[in-house]
Amino acid sequence: MESGIFHSTYEKDMALRHTPIEKIRLALVIAFVLIFPFVADNYWLNLANTIGVVIVGAVGLNILTGFTGQISLGQGAFMAVGAYTAALLSIRWGAPMWLTIPAGAISTAIIGAIFGIPSLRLKGLYLAIATLAAQEIILWVITHWDAVTGGVDALNAQNILWFGGESHYFSEFQFYWIIMGFAALTTMVTVNIFRTRIGRAFIAIRDQDIAAEVMGIDLFKYKVLAFATSSFFVGLAGALIAHWRQIVTWERFTIETSIFYLAVIIIGGLGSVSGSIYGAIFMVLLPAILNNIGRSLKGVIPAMDVLIPFIQQAVFGLVIILFLILEPEGIAKMWKNVRDYFRLWPFSY
Repeated sequence: MESGIFHSTYEKDMALRHTPIEKIRLALVIAFVLIFPFVADNYWLNLANTIGVVIVGAVGLNILTGFTGQISLGQGAFMAVGAYTAALLSIRWGAPMWLTIPAGAISTAIIGAIFGIPSLRLKGLYLAIATLAAQEIILWVITHWDAVTGGVDALNAQNILWFGGESHYFSEFQFYWIIMGFAALTTMVTVNIFRTRIGRAFIAIRDQDIAAEVMGIDLFKYKVLAFATSSFFVGLAGALIAHWRQIVTWERFTIETSIFYLAVIIIGGLGSVSGSIYGAIFMVLLPAILNNIGRSLKGVIPAMDVLIPFIQQAVFGLVIILFLILEPEGIAKMWKNVRDYFRLWPFSY
């Protein structure tokens, strides 16, 4: 009996899907994504759209933290740059969505590259503090630059399709296709980045930056590039939020948002694109499940409405601790263990 995967050509070794069961599984996932919006109500479509946006942002953060080893606590602020750029372009200039969304991503990539310059000299906790400073600096600029951002007032982003056109309202069903399209594109681009020289350089820097430099990898170039690439996708998530929610306010992009996304990639799996997807699904559905349980217990426990936010925070922290202790490589590793068990059976050891 053949147990394992054996490749006889480089093409097979570099393939994204190696076995028929993997291809079938991918086809089933695609079929589910395509069929889901036709059978789901607005509540579940809202959750699916939230998951899609979180996937884009989490994949972006994982490029920097999971694959390149550069810790970032500025996720929320970088998302704000993308959201405010998209919203301001649509409000001030009447720019269409197909222009404002890429513009939000590109502007965030530039800002991310600038704040990534200190990464050449800073590592670990010191780099985390530097990105935390970026979080506070960017939010301070947003809330105090009244002439441009409107200060603490919310912006009403316009969903314009063509220059000079009127703003359109998109239902959850319509925006589902936009968000999932960008989530799929983000996933495919990121997976292929790590099949290139650039992606391998990112991983080499994460594993041992001194050895990477000895091998000829330009640390400054690739660290800044990692920040720019990561920030591009983070800004893309912010721009999607701006047009999906249409209300852009700095309160959506505080340090709690940065911690949330860091928890997503820790629970999903650092250094894993699929882990970002698993973590996004888990971290979005967990509060929804707790809310539904709270509503069902409202008749039994009258104070449940007050307790639910605290229960969510407690469960949130507990889940992170349990994953760090029991499975530091996250859900992606747990799923890999399950797949390997059946793929290698009966030689599972």
